[in-house]
Amino acid sequence: MSHPRILSRDEKEKLDKEKNLSDFQRTKLEADAKKNWDLFYKRNADHFFKDRHWLTREFKVIRLLHEEGGGTVFEVGCGVGNTIYPLRGEFPNLFFYGCDLSPRAVDLVKGHLQYDPEKISCFQSDITNPDPPLTQNIPPQSVDLITLIYVLSAIAPEKMSLAIQNIKQVLKPGGVVILRDYGLYDHAMLRFKSGHKIQENFYKRQDGTRAYYFTTEEMAALFENEGFETSFNYYVEKETSNKKEGISVPRIFVQSQFRLRSQSNTS
Repeated sequence: MSHPRILSRDEKEKLDKEKNLSDFQRTKLEADAKKNWDLFYKRNADHFFKDRHWLTREFKVIRLLHEEGGGTVFEVGCGVGNTIYPLRGEFPNLFFYGCDLSPRAVDLVKGHLQYDPEKISCFQSDITNPDPPLTQNIPPQSVDLITLIYVLSAIAPEKMSLAIQNIKQVLKPGGVVILRDYGLYDHAMLRFKSGHKIQENFYKRQDGTRAYYFTTEEMAALFENEGFETSFNYYVEKETSNKKEGISVPRIFVQSQFRLRSQSNTS
């Protein structure tokens, strides 16, 4: 699939000149990942991310699950519940699990007025670490649908496959993963100043959180190598306007749906 954006000469020169952070700096960012996301939610609470009402428009599988009589949804990287609560309001017969690296984010989900332990179970977890396993909180192979909304981009590239292996343990054979994440050459990637590049296409923000920018080919390979088949996988192009500054900037995202093959299909 061709990329939707061609860099200008100045943009290409800027990217080519950027140097990677030192091994020490990269190691420290990895070690501080949990702390940095916890500080993010301490500063922003539930006022930063918008509720994702667009999910049911973009991913028909959610409504289909509801119409077939209900099921179980697992929001990985649940933050403050910007996916759980919009879906919970629209599809009351679905059960939701949620996990996040940040304990503070989990507390915010549980403190929400609509939190109902009969319908929502939320817990802290590092999905790049198999110990403790997700199966401590979710029965193995019990989840119908997993959401990964701007989650993989926050993970070091060398740990992405491990994260997919871990979430796969709780997904039913034939279960579905849906995701949206940052696309290569997104405006936010090109705005990073010198000194923020961790490695190729992977950057640190001012607050210490990190962002990776994907191609569709990379995303498909990550999942297909772990036993998934691709339902769809494409770039989403949007224009984000800042009325105060009078500018409009191009945003690029990767939007994908993958289905876990049954054992008989993966052998």
